[in-house]
Amino acid sequence: MDLKIILMLVIGYLLGSIPSGVWIGKIFYGKDVRQFGSGNMGTTNTFRVLGKKAGIIVLLMDMFKGTLAACLPALFHSNANVLLIGLAAIIGHVFPIFAGFKGGKAVATSVGVLLIYNPLFFGISWAIFLITLYLTSMVSVASMLGFTLTAIISLFFGDWILIIVAFALTIFVFIRHWGNIERIKNGTESMVPFGLGYSRRQKQVK
Repeated sequence: MDLKIILMLVIGYLLGSIPSGVWIGKIFYGKDVRQFGSGNMGTTNTFRVLGKKAGIIVLLMDMFKGTLAACLPALFHSNANVLLIGLAAIIGHVFPIFAGFKGGKAVATSVGVLLIYNPLFFGISWAIFLITLYLTSMVSVASMLGFTLTAIISLFFGDWILIIVAFALTIFVFIRHWGNIERIKNGTESMVPFGLGYSRRQKQVK
C-alpha cells in the first residue's frame, strides 16, 4: 500500500477519534457526557445532557471531522478514494483512541465525509435528516430513517463504492441504535428540545 494512503488513513482515524462531546462537556460545562444519559459521547446524548447549543456545536464538530478527513487526498495530492479515507475517520469516531475506544454512532461524521465526496448526495441526506429530526425530535429516528432512504437513493447515482458504503453504514447505524429501537417502541426515547415531536410530548406532560 502507498505510504501516503497509510498516512492519510492514520490521520483520518485520529481526526475521527477526537471526542468532541467529551471535550465540550468537560471544558465548558464541567461535565463528562459519558456519565449521564445514555453514556454515549455523541450528538444525541450531548443534546440531552448539555442542551441545544452544545448539541449543535458537537454535531458540527463531528461532521467536520469527516469533512477534513475526506479532504486529505486533495491535501496530499493523492488519487485515493475520498470515501475510503473518510471511512477511517468514521471508524475513529466509533472506536476513538482518545476515549477508550467507546465512541459515537457514526452518523454526523459519515455525513461530513459525504459533503466532500458528493455534495449533491450530501444535500439530499442532510435534508432528509433535518426534516425527520424536526418531525420526530429524535436523532435516533432521523439517523436510521435518513441512512435507509439515502442508501436507497444511492442506487440512482450509479457509483458502486457509494452504494456499498451507504448500505454498509445503514446496517451499522441500525446495529448501533439497537437499544434506541426498543425505547422508540415503548415511547421512552429521548428527544432533542425542539421540533414537532418534542412539542407534542410537552403537551402530553401538561
